[in-house]
Amino acid sequence: MGMNVGYFLIKSASKYPQKTLLKFEEGSVSYMTFNERVNQLSHALISLGLLKGDKIATLFLNCQEMCESYFAITKSGCVLVPLNARLNDRELADLINHSDAKTLIFDTQFSNFIRKMKDNIPNIKHFIEAKGKSNDENLAYESLLEKQPKDEPRVKITEEDDFAIMYTAGTTGKPKGCLLSHRNYIWGALNGIMDMDIRPEDVSLVVFPMFHTAGLASFFVRVAIGATLYLMKSADVKRMLEIIDQEKITSLALVPTLFNALLQFPDLEKYDRSSVRSFTSATAIFPIELKKQTKKLFPNVEACEIYGMSEESGLGTRLLPKDVFRKIACVGQAFTHHEVRVVNEKGQEVKPGEVGEIIFRGPVVMKGYYKNPEATEEAIRDGWLYSGDIAKVDDEGYIYIVDRKKDLIISGGLNIYPREIEEILYSHPDISEAAVIGVTDPKWGETVKAIVVPKQGKDLKPEEVIDFCATKLSSYKKPTSVDIVDSLPKTASGKIQKFPLREKYGKAVVY
Repeated sequence: MGMNVGYFLIKSASKYPQKTLLKFEEGSVSYMTFNERVNQLSHALISLGLLKGDKIATLFLNCQEMCESYFAITKSGCVLVPLNARLNDRELADLINHSDAKTLIFDTQFSNFIRKMKDNIPNIKHFIEAKGKSNDENLAYESLLEKQPKDEPRVKITEEDDFAIMYTAGTTGKPKGCLLSHRNYIWGALNGIMDMDIRPEDVSLVVFPMFHTAGLASFFVRVAIGATLYLMKSADVKRMLEIIDQEKITSLALVPTLFNALLQFPDLEKYDRSSVRSFTSATAIFPIELKKQTKKLFPNVEACEIYGMSEESGLGTRLLPKDVFRKIACVGQAFTHHEVRVVNEKGQEVKPGEVGEIIFRGPVVMKGYYKNPEATEEAIRDGWLYSGDIAKVDDEGYIYIVDRKKDLIISGGLNIYPREIEEILYSHPDISEAAVIGVTDPKWGETVKAIVVPKQGKDLKPEEVIDFCATKLSSYKKPTSVDIVDSLPKTASGKIQKFPLREKYGKAVVY
């Protein structure tokens, strides 16, 4: 076996054989036992006739079998295709067919769902059901393992071999499949180990769904370092607090919406949170006021913020604890093992204070979009990955996300960045969540619409929100209309989706 992602597990299982790798509601599993089960599943996949390079799709919520499947697929030389368990059957069938997957491994809770899909996914030759029994339709996961050896499979896998197809979350439209190599994730893990305070003695609470880039990157980094992970299938706030208290969780990574939900939980003081020494916020804007309150929620922590995307293995820039409160609305600087620049339309680096697009270069950048050469050519130019995110830099070289390129609002010829307005909205004492989009306006082309969710028990009026913004923003930036809603559409990782809002309220111009 060459150097590949599977080596993370081999090394840690050798170093910490009896140490707990995973904890979950049903129990726990050690590094050695986990690795042996992974090897058995890997041998089973090979025995079914699957060859190096074949695609295997998975459909799970966070659980032991999900984690085992990821490493087993990797060690067999096949290509992992994690499916978003919150998509509907049509969306899932589209991704399965697009990926050319030949096998589907899934949790028994999705068995009825899979049964309805079968006619629409004709390329799937093997259906492997975790926690289920073998029948005419499916192979039982545990039965497959029982017949197989526990030694390492003898498949030659190199850094350049395909590791996974990660489908983008689809916040701006139809998902694309990011084809990633073992090299991409090896260097991504090295970035995390080198630049973040991750320790072998950590007990990390995993709430991010591991079919998402953020969850997957977090999982592999911690296995590589030899830490313990406590898996949650869903983000139940009360249960999160119970686990933090009972298991003495030392680190956690959440989206800002979950930090917000924790802060609003009525019985916080019942739970000991002092064991948490580090938390990471990722995937979305982390407003400064929320950040300050979260620091009070976990008084002993050092906070870190991560900015990244599936196309570069999930870890792009990091804002370290020393800068979290010194640099406001900032995503920090590049991880050690790749380059990040902010450039103008001519590809020239912007000066401090100027606005440009974030681009990446280095061993973490994907091979391309699977079966989509046009999108690949547009995204990767002269070896640089163009992110589509608009940013600026300060005189110390720190990067500040201004907004998504596709989210830009142009009103009367003036550029308006929704993120700036959202920062203001999140500072309102009665607003829990907010999203800003551009909507059609006959005079200006576009104007600003805010869609906000009030905090529980608060009676919020649209005119109050507009007046609040008017005191803090230039006149042309303030919302001209506000909708008060109970919730906002989100991806599985908790990131607010704007394209459903644009579909509902109308986007003026496609730029």
